[in-house]
Amino acid sequence: MAGKKDYVNSIVSNNREQIEYHIKEILSLIGENVDREGLFETPARVTRMYEEIFAGYDVDPRDVLGVTFDEQHEELVIVKDIVYYSQCEHHMAPFFGKVHIGYIPSGKIAGLSKFARLVDAITRRLQVQERITSQIADIMDEVLRPNGIMVVVDGEHLCMCARGVKKYGSKTVTSAVRGEFRKSSALRSEFLSLIKD
Repeated sequence: MAGKKDYVNSIVSNNREQIEYHIKEILSLIGENVDREGLFETPARVTRMYEEIFAGYDVDPRDVLGVTFDEQHEELVIVKDIVYYSQCEHHMAPFFGKVHIGYIPSGKIAGLSKFARLVDAITRRLQVQERITSQIADIMDEVLRPNGIMVVVDGEHLCMCARGVKKYGSKTVTSAVRGEFRKSSALRSEFLSLIKD
């Protein structure tokens, strides 16, 4: 995902005309005049947006962490406040927030930017926050084989804030723990204290 072209979903690009057609149909079905000036380019704009926000489908998240470095650092490493944007698979409404990742290497580390790329690869698709949290931890465990991993994700979901119960400002927090983090409450506490603002 190291370049702008990597942030484009080729499936959407290859089906541009069909997607634009269906967006136009939806606009018409909700009562809009699809020929008015403000909506004339909307189907094309939505399709271009889909290319970007669903770019994760074109990326294997494991490949993002594929280049690792041998390093005998066995202390806690934290990458925090990684901003993400995703789409709820239940309502196709946006949700967004921050990801905080902590791990204890076991001889291999990844470049720090790779964690942000991993988050993008996982969140730029239809998702639920619980799955995002687990997938980040599981992929790190599979690729880096660290001694421990802890991932905390917070999110604000428009499907809850802007519709339905309409509880604006409510947040969801999820966590995943693996290895040493699961065994040690002191380690979990250290991580949680260090990610606080």
